[in-house]
Amino acid sequence: MSTQQASQYPKGLEGVIAAESKICRIDGEKGALYYLGYPIDKLVETSDYEEVTYLLLNGDLPTAEQLKTFRGQMRAGRHLKEPILAMIRSFPKESHPMELLQSVISYLSGYVDHKIHHSMYCNCRQTLHQVAQIPSVIAALHRFRNGEDYVPPRDDLNHGANFLYMLRGTAPEQEEGAIMDQCFVLHAEHSFNASTFTARVVASTQSTCYSSISAAIGALYGSLHGGANERVIEMVDEIGTPENAEPYVRAKLEKKEKIMGMGHRVYRAKDPRAVLMEEYLETLSRKNGDDRYLKILKTVENTFREIMEEKGKPIYPNVDFFSGAVYRLLGIPGILFTPIFAAARASGWLAHVLEQREHEQRLFRPKALYVGDQERTILPIADR
Repeated sequence: MSTQQASQYPKGLEGVIAAESKICRIDGEKGALYYLGYPIDKLVETSDYEEVTYLLLNGDLPTAEQLKTFRGQMRAGRHLKEPILAMIRSFPKESHPMELLQSVISYLSGYVDHKIHHSMYCNCRQTLHQVAQIPSVIAALHRFRNGEDYVPPRDDLNHGANFLYMLRGTAPEQEEGAIMDQCFVLHAEHSFNASTFTARVVASTQSTCYSSISAAIGALYGSLHGGANERVIEMVDEIGTPENAEPYVRAKLEKKEKIMGMGHRVYRAKDPRAVLMEEYLETLSRKNGDDRYLKILKTVENTFREIMEEKGKPIYPNVDFFSGAVYRLLGIPGILFTPIFAAARASGWLAHVLEQREHEQRLFRPKALYVGDQERTILPIADR
């Protein structure tokens, strides 16, 4: 292949269609997101995370009876067995929780009776342990690191409220639990991003869903994929006060440095999830009597957009811009932001694994463009 041809291939597979999917549609120009054809704003308004998980795994919204059964399955799957708790207790305190999550997902597989007829495939739509237990693992790790006891899950709380309960040891207020659950819904799925594609690549080898999700967590851990909301809240802490926000942004842009949480590879309008996250931040700011985060972020957004629009480059906030501040006001430490992303995305990853099995019985095997030496002579070691 010539140098000219080499320069034309899509680096990072950008724009390359790798498979068909019915799960998620993104309209980047309009700033719209759909799960199985349902707009994300309507799903957040009418459904909770458990119902959305049913939708992702089964292709349609459930009847009342189906949802009742499914809720029971998910909530029964939240409990962690003692060997899992022992693994979490022994995990090094200085290590990142994402490293634990990647390991514990594979470990969970050995404690679940999920294999179908001794095959590698799992009865994932019924067991649901990957989706149900990741929040339990995160909460348990947080409490053990702080010298506190494990809090068993409560079957009467929704997915978000139960996570906050297991994290804190006390039941959250209804509004807090609802917002946490809606945050899970907003992060549940987003088409062929790096971690989802990783899950599908592993699934294409006919490996287990646990292996696929473990690999996806590894991809999400990378600094170019997950963790942006943690860096946004670090930026907010660095700014300190609303008055410092505008000069901070202008100084950053003069140095051609990035403003975290602004812009998205797909959206050319405001990320619809960011619109909803901003509403949650407003609600929690009022509730807590603390609007410092909101004022700083809005000043950053307005200053950045004003400068970029003057250059003819309208750029909008993505979901990470507001989510870190929402989690901070819910009392969640920054080191748990990316693990929460993984906990929410587990349902989307699992949906893609199941779709990969059903519709694409072909191993992903792309080509590499070889740019090394064509042939080399092996010199005797004395002559090297």
